[in-house]
Amino acid sequence: MRIGIIGAGLSGLATAFYLSRLLTGSRNVVFEAEPQVGGTLRTVEIDGFRFETGANGFLTNKPDCMQLVRDAGLADRLVRSAPAARRRFIYTNRLHPLPESPPLLFKSALLTWPEKLRVAGELFVRPRREAGEESLREFGDRRLGPAFTRVFLDAMAAGIHGSTPDRLSVQAAFPMIAQLEREHGGLLRGMIARRGGSGPGGGLASLSGGIGVLARRLVELTPADWRLGDPARSIERQGAGFHIVGSRSTAEVDQAVVCAPAFAAAEILGGLDAELAAQLARVEYTPIAVVGLGYRSCPVPLDGFGLLTTSAAQVPILGVTWDSSIFPDRAPPGGCALRVMIGGQRAPELVALGERELIETARAGLRATMQLDGEPDVTFVRRWPRGIPAYSPGHLAVVDAIFARVARIPGLHLNGNAYRGVAMNDCARESRELALRIATRQ
Repeated sequence: MRIGIIGAGLSGLATAFYLSRLLTGSRNVVFEAEPQVGGTLRTVEIDGFRFETGANGFLTNKPDCMQLVRDAGLADRLVRSAPAARRRFIYTNRLHPLPESPPLLFKSALLTWPEKLRVAGELFVRPRREAGEESLREFGDRRLGPAFTRVFLDAMAAGIHGSTPDRLSVQAAFPMIAQLEREHGGLLRGMIARRGGSGPGGGLASLSGGIGVLARRLVELTPADWRLGDPARSIERQGAGFHIVGSRSTAEVDQAVVCAPAFAAAEILGGLDAELAAQLARVEYTPIAVVGLGYRSCPVPLDGFGLLTTSAAQVPILGVTWDSSIFPDRAPPGGCALRVMIGGQRAPELVALGERELIETARAGLRATMQLDGEPDVTFVRRWPRGIPAYSPGHLAVVDAIFARVARIPGLHLNGNAYRGVAMNDCARESRELALRIATRQ
């Protein structure tokens, strides 16, 4: 069995890894456009500081990444977020602690008492009966009130998706929220039934040395023909299999797994199925820039996970993660490392700024939200012009059309964060399940 895998981000790496375990006689070839693996999951080290170019870890409330870490023999390098990381903040006109439960919400100054009573009234809001997708804003306004949407859901949309509530499908981007309404009649009822009134639970985990360690280990453990810096240009049908044309090489394979971003997959598959390519091109992406700032002597105390801003706050950043407070090995002793998120759907034009301008934008955001005005000793900038799949309203219908089309092409598979979840756990789960389906059909 010859299997071609296009893309060596987490989805491509995990798919190749599990296929090598499940189909020990298979011969895998992996095409990757970049000269290194990992996609957005890379750890950059600068003068003793570590900055993640993308996600800084994975949540432990789902088992998928934990299983991948164990399967890769990295359990001894697993690190869990510090206890202080439970403390999170929202910036409106000042920093507010993010309440972790409904009782704490009613003590918070983030909402007025009439707004809090409207949230409590969610217990009496009838569940939605209409089919189809709903924006996060529509969902929040309907169940919890516009004030809750304006503060909490706006910040959550920025922190997880770099987006805004009106541009996210609640069913696609936050399926657990939609499930609580569907199964329990509402969010508060569902939270009480599941966890006695608290949130979904779980903490953040990473690896000592950074999350990029996982990508490198998967390569080490996976026997394959690794064609790095050789982007796939097209896939053509060849008999019962496929002919993959890269920029520097070609490969004949029995099955092809396309783990490239949806916009790249559209270009690669255009000659094989124009309708499939057109559907893939409909998946939207959100631009985002990551600015890392390292201080050898921390200018302000950092005791928490970080902060998210609201649109109404009108500051030039989406949020800040206090990375060295979450995982101490991100900075030298006595120092601190922060990452500032800029752009997103709120201000996509900012991602096109020059490196120095992005650093100054990040520093302006820190001055406004944290009163931090010290000159950083180390800086890091990474732009992602198409960084996060947007999961806008209608996303699920697009995904259904994509996979219905793929089902008509035997031996072709799609995988990646563009379809059924953007988080690391989603990618690990989808990759393991896809590898199992391919293996059991042989």
